[in-house]
Amino acid sequence: MADTYTQLYYHVVFAVRNRESLITQKIKTDLYRYITGIVKGQHQFLVAINGMPDHIHLLLSCKPDIKLSDLVKEIKEHSNKFINESGHLHGRFYWQAGYGAFSVSKSESARVIEYIKGQEEHHKKSTFRQEYLKMLHENEVMYMEKYVFDFELNE
Repeated sequence: MADTYTQLYYHVVFAVRNRESLITQKIKTDLYRYITGIVKGQHQFLVAINGMPDHIHLLLSCKPDIKLSDLVKEIKEHSNKFINESGHLHGRFYWQAGYGAFSVSKSESARVIEYIKGQEEHHKKSTFRQEYLKMLHENEVMYMEKYVFDFELNE
């Protein structure tokens, strides 16, 4: 029987609950390292990771035998626990419910990697809300704006 060959990339985005700016420089490196370990533990590959204090971007290379929703759930649950147990924050940390996930072709992966790496520069010109809605529009994802975020934000 022939082998199966795949190359599946996903650009995943999710935010801190209420879009609070809680991912400080103090915890960012440890959080990203921890998330990398979660992905490796699930036998997948984290191609790129970066974000801002209120949200995170991942480029994942996944095997076809894992459900993306299960992997994202694992990442969010365990990194949430890691942050809360780290003692770096006063109060509790939670990720917002839900996430955005967009398939990426190999030919576009370098562009997405640069986009993820350039988050700090990108957000000098655009808010997370603007960025996320643009991603939904560009990828023709059907959504109801009132459910995109956990709360209304005046911008």
